[in-house]
Amino acid sequence: MSLDLAERNPLAHEKTAKELLKGVKVVDADSHITEWPDLWTSRAPGKYKDVMPQRKTVDGVTAWMLGDYMLGRDYGYSAIMKDGSKLPGLEFFDHPIEDVFVGAYDTKARLAYMDDSGIAAQIAYTNLLGFGGGKSQKVAADLREMAITIQNDAMAELQADSNNRIYPMAMLPWWDIKKTVAEAERCADMGMRGVNIHANPQHHGLPDLAEEYWSPLWELCEDRKLPVNFHIGFSQGSEGWVNPDTWPSLTGYEQYAVSGSMLFAPNMIIILNILMSSIFKRHPKLQFTSVESNVGWVPFMLETLQYQVEENLPDWNTSVTDLFNEHFSICFWAERTGLLDAVNRTGADNIMFETDWPHPTCLHPSPLGYHQSTLEQLSPADRRKVFGANAEALYNLDLSAAPAAS
Repeated sequence: MSLDLAERNPLAHEKTAKELLKGVKVVDADSHITEWPDLWTSRAPGKYKDVMPQRKTVDGVTAWMLGDYMLGRDYGYSAIMKDGSKLPGLEFFDHPIEDVFVGAYDTKARLAYMDDSGIAAQIAYTNLLGFGGGKSQKVAADLREMAITIQNDAMAELQADSNNRIYPMAMLPWWDIKKTVAEAERCADMGMRGVNIHANPQHHGLPDLAEEYWSPLWELCEDRKLPVNFHIGFSQGSEGWVNPDTWPSLTGYEQYAVSGSMLFAPNMIIILNILMSSIFKRHPKLQFTSVESNVGWVPFMLETLQYQVEENLPDWNTSVTDLFNEHFSICFWAERTGLLDAVNRTGADNIMFETDWPHPTCLHPSPLGYHQSTLEQLSPADRRKVFGANAEALYNLDLSAAPAAS
């Protein structure tokens, strides 16, 4: 199938897309903040300054270090360069923060980009500690806990500096339930609107998320209306971009395509586990979000699960789709046909637009122009929900200072 002009060049239809969303406060439900060099060292107490995350050169290689552990190579976590151009996926590993677009880490420049793109607000995630904090497991607990505390402080400041247009999700010290609850409450008190947690604590000797062990956290999240976010990739415990089952005979870009297409799969497993658990019987107001996982597979997953429970659980009397819609939200970015199918089959009330900006697969340039044809096929009510209202309600956003698309 050939691509039309809008699909090859989203800028060509940016104006039309913005007109279709006129009056809608567009929310980007998944973007990323590049950690700036002194994020931790400028805030760390004296004894921690030399061991908090920072760039160091070790054996001739510059990398981000947490204590003696290498968090990752020294790159800017952005495929958008200073001139606004976008690199092919794997090339962004070769560019430090000095090469990337300032808006990846600077609030003022980021807001200007959002204004130009027609985006009122962003939900945001950091990178270095792993999307669920899994990478920090390699160091002593006091180091990782201090790193998370400092990061959450910095992200709360960024949210305030953005005039409530950028909403970073809080990271939690999930290896200690008491500290997890305390940090979630502290972050809520600072105005943060959701938490980001490791999806498989059982891989680290802890109870799985359905166990009573986690009830104090779920109770707090219900009480403070904090969605629990599972970001693809690192929140499942992975520490690399390449799926270990990708064939070694494939080239780098071929491996990248396979891995990038399968990153959503662990989130499917998480959702299935939660739906089969008794979490919602004990916590009927709890909300989960599947981040950067796309949505086209959801109708298939729900239909398959419904068949399984009807075949194997004779006492099951709940619609899996209804349960999913009541407790889950899910983000999409690159899909068009998959989005429309999901809206038609499961409804539009829990689907949220995202850009993944400024990561390699992000919608750039013109994230709204990319979806011009999609927008034309959605009803005005569904456009408003999917591209803004759903995220605004879920995260209890204050968008009084945010412009609507025009």
